Amino acid sequence: MKALVFGYNGQVATELRRLTDITVQACGRDVADLTDPASCAALIAATDADVVINAAAYTAVDQAETDPDTAHMVNAVAPGVMARAAAARGVPFVHISTDYVFDGAGTTPFTPDHPTVPLGVYGQTKRDGERAVQAAGGAYAIFRTSWVVSAHGNNFVKTMLRLGAARDNLSIVADQVGGPTPAADIAKICIVAAKELRKNLEKSGIYHISGGPDVSWADFARAIFDMAGVSCDVVDISSDQYPTPAKRPHNSRLNNDLTAHTFGIARPDWATGVAAIVKELGASKP
Repeated sequence: MKALVFGYNGQVATELRRLTDITVQACGRDVADLTDPASCAALIAATDADVVINAAAYTAVDQAETDPDTAHMVNAVAPGVMARAAAARGVPFVHISTDYVFDGAGTTPFTPDHPTVPLGVYGQTKRDGERAVQAAGGAYAIFRTSWVVSAHGNNFVKTMLRLGAARDNLSIVADQVGGPTPAADIAKICIVAAKELRKNLEKSGIYHISGGPDVSWADFARAIFDMAGVSCDVVDISSDQYPTPAKRPHNSRLNNDLTAHTFGIARPDWATGVAAIVKELGASKP
């Protein structure tokens, strides 16, 4: 199977490029700029790929508050245009979304059919992108995920390892809870879904993929330090003590049951994935 992937150096796109059981044509911003959706659609029209995967997005959550037009073009308009181009070719479209489409209320894991009430611009544009993909008329799978980590790009694991090595203690938010998700697991489910959609269009829909068990940012940091043998104390703080331009959801728990039922893939264990990331970064215990 051949996949046309939008995104090149991003976490999920990088993991897709590392897979050996498919052929990946990955398009970076120099080839496919999502601020120019028409050029992305032209690539899809010209490709002989069996599936199109959108692993690119405007992910600067805070910056989106002051740059809503760009965030909307990349996260909302472009996915819809690309999904329509994929539908015109009769190939499945797989799209990565986020827990930020929810308001983060309560403590119950959100199911895919739960009402979306984004707290900020980033979540709003990602929610609008989901709707555009759904309306495109082709086979699709939208995977909402949370707290993506890998040995690549910018993410919480790499930040903690860098800061933890330089400081005796760190103050980390403890009232936001979610599932850290290794990008490698997201890449694998994208390919499984693409293969299934080629056989059964009725599997089109919105799904969740997040690592388990759910954990706070503070406890996640402690686990990272333990895996890497880093001596850095974690001090629990509240979200109010770490204000950001964009509000973060307190509850980022995602219910993965539909994904497991439809594609036969259990919720990934983030500890296993993070241990592999720490080892790849050369930061594991001696």
